[in-house]
Amino acid sequence: MTASWRKPMPPEAKMVFKGKIFEVWQWQQQVFDGTVRTFERLKRPDTVEIFAIVGDKICVHDEQQPDSGEFVTMPAGRVEPGEEPLPAAKRELLEETGYTSDDWQLAGEEMPSGKIEWTIHIFVARNCRKKQEPNPEPGEKILSRLVSFDELLSLCDDPKFRSTATRFLLWRARLDEKRKEELRALLFKE
Repeated sequence: MTASWRKPMPPEAKMVFKGKIFEVWQWQQQVFDGTVRTFERLKRPDTVEIFAIVGDKICVHDEQQPDSGEFVTMPAGRVEPGEEPLPAAKRELLEETGYTSDDWQLAGEEMPSGKIEWTIHIFVARNCRKKQEPNPEPGEKILSRLVSFDELLSLCDDPKFRSTATRFLLWRARLDEKRKEELRALLFKE
């Protein structure tokens, strides 16, 4: 999927570095004065963020990772190679929280940067129920907690809140009463 404002990477682009998460791609491109410059773009796996609804509450995480310190986030994670976003969201929700749901809806997709080929798929999982104990990855310490809709909205002011795409939805809802009610209806299917 390509953002409408972002041109696709040209076919002559070459990968110059491949890490565990990021790839660096470069190509030569003519600029407006006629000279040629090296352009560069990162690629990374897509990710998912999940509004997990448990009764009239929303699940959020107080999380810690060795390279990131402590932060607040929604249940989230990477889409694995060959995996589609919805199965990835279901897998991440179960791993991180132990919750499962039969009521999923794609709420949106964000492409947060023109210099990184990366899409964040935002899902709503309604009527979540506990299926098992959480099983986070070894590099994650996760404490799940349930918050009210108003507490969720206030997270966009928390400097430790790291859910990039979700933050924008929360800000929009805080600033516009119509969007607030639309978000409430989306989450709780009102």
